[in-house]
Amino acid sequence: MKMAKKCSLFMLCAAVSLSLAACGPKESSSAKSSSKGSELVVWEDKEKSIGIKDAVAAFEKEHDVKVKVVEKPYAKQIEDLRMDGPAGTGPDVLTMPGDQIGTAVTEGLLKELHVKKDVQSLYTDASIQSQMVDQKLYGLPKAVETTVLFYNKDLISEKELPKTLEEWYDYSKKAANGSKFGFLALFDQIYYAESVMSGYGGYIFGKAKDGSYNPSDIGINNEGAVKGAALIQKFYKDGLFPAGIIGEQGINVLESLFTEGKAAAIISGPWNVEAFSKAGINYGITKLPKLENGKNMSSFIGVKSYNVSAFSKNEELAQELAVFLANEKNSKTRYEETKEVPAVKSLANDPAIMKSEAARAVTEQSRFSEPTPNIPEMNEIWTPADSALQTVATGKADPKQALDQAAETAKGQIKAKHSGK
Repeated sequence: MKMAKKCSLFMLCAAVSLSLAACGPKESSSAKSSSKGSELVVWEDKEKSIGIKDAVAAFEKEHDVKVKVVEKPYAKQIEDLRMDGPAGTGPDVLTMPGDQIGTAVTEGLLKELHVKKDVQSLYTDASIQSQMVDQKLYGLPKAVETTVLFYNKDLISEKELPKTLEEWYDYSKKAANGSKFGFLALFDQIYYAESVMSGYGGYIFGKAKDGSYNPSDIGINNEGAVKGAALIQKFYKDGLFPAGIIGEQGINVLESLFTEGKAAAIISGPWNVEAFSKAGINYGITKLPKLENGKNMSSFIGVKSYNVSAFSKNEELAQELAVFLANEKNSKTRYEETKEVPAVKSLANDPAIMKSEAARAVTEQSRFSEPTPNIPEMNEIWTPADSALQTVATGKADPKQALDQAAETAKGQIKAKHSGK
């Protein structure tokens, strides 16, 4: 997820290990009887509180409590919780990106959730996995997003769409003339480049038998990752990507080229649906293309979740609210109001959701994708990997040299900042 990834770059690097109280909730009837007159504070995402308005009202009525909803950018809520939580002015329930879970847990900012397996089983495997740290649950998914392919129907029809990334390369060689382009992507960033590198066998972290990440096993410079980076480099080297989409301003250039009708297709995410619609672009959305080896391009799944603050004085009631907000009925209502794709399995084929082209594309692409690693060590991957890919894009280093250096830097930072866990 775009914003979550950017936010990860600015997270506190030094994690303080704190032990969390792990008391299971009482029966819901006990919670109800002791909740009368209580007040809960929910931090919801900006311009998204309309999605839980009815659910909040129903919860207030059922439990005879007051729920105050405050809108804050979801990718920055953990940052605010670090200050407001200890001061007693923070939320009981907040929303956050899945890739921040590990750091938040390490810092003692979140309560472990104790919910039954049948509740956990409501959600897609990838989304619920994003909320797990050391096999313990710290949140419930409310929405998922992943990168997809946007294409301009006035420049290329659905039937003409190349099926593979290599075919897009060939298409772009014919379409690119210096002012107009075929296919574009921010492949100088690991968030997007991993879609190619992982298809050839690259990975961020290896996994243990229990599914947990192994931060000592870094795969951003293995043989497959290097092969993927070499393919990426061809798009830049052969002038199929403009120089302006490299670096911090790259995203603005890429989006402008698309909204100006100068790019036939780009990799972006559902966060741009509204913007592209307002720009009047006659666009279509579909999953990412395949690679020449037959594998579909992967992507990172971004997961938004409801989590309970470690500073909440009403943790049982707060957990009950989180479960309620993220249930099937309220997830569907939230989608109808916000258009953010829910993480509930049973809604994957719901007609009301699948009539949306964007929702269909996100759902299909999610089949080939995996959660952004949520462990604190991920913070040490972003910058070295992005720097390496930028040297690849500009031709200042060959892929193996650049990625070897990135892996070495990441390992050094992980050892220096996380070895004391």
